[in-house]
Amino acid sequence: MELAVWIVSWALAAAFVIGGAARALLPAERLAGFGLKWVTAVPAPLLKTIGVLEVLGGLGLVLPVLTGILPVLTPIAACGLAVIMLGGLVFHLRRREWQGVPITLVLAAASIFVAIARFAGV
Repeated sequence: MELAVWIVSWALAAAFVIGGAARALLPAERLAGFGLKWVTAVPAPLLKTIGVLEVLGGLGLVLPVLTGILPVLTPIAACGLAVIMLGGLVFHLRRREWQGVPITLVLAAASIFVAIARFAGV
């Protein structure tokens, strides 16, 4: 079980750090060119904030447990990322952007899995 938690944690960390960095650093028009049309419907400061939170959450999935420094932050980071993804799910559903729903659900479910496992001490 611990190996599965680490694999999911690292995969999530990579996805959130890379995706979050793109949202935090690239202009919305460039992101829209990559197929993320929804970014033009969100105010730029909110998009940047989401990006920074995703980067911090992605780092929080692995660094605290890996270093042994405040490992309680890992399940908290996972919960925070799940909340961001559930908010994104509502956003996509309201806009009828069905292509964004599956990946958002997978990321939310994986974040919840990591949160539960880390709260349980795995």
